[in-house]
Amino acid sequence: MPDSLWTALALLLILEGLLPFAAPRVWREGFRHLTELSDGQLRFVGMMSVSVGLLALFLLS
Repeated sequence: MPDSLWTALALLLILEGLLPFAAPRVWREGFRHLTELSDGQLRFVGMMSVSVGLLALFLLS
């Protein structure tokens, strides 16, 4: 189990780093747009991200 957790973390870091590496201007604009969202909108984005992640985990397990 701990090996799987570290593998998942490593894959997360790789995926998170792809866009800033490949297209920094696009990433910066997207991030700037996120900082302009209201708290409620950010919570919704977070909730949807967690929901999609849980659904994917459920379907893949």
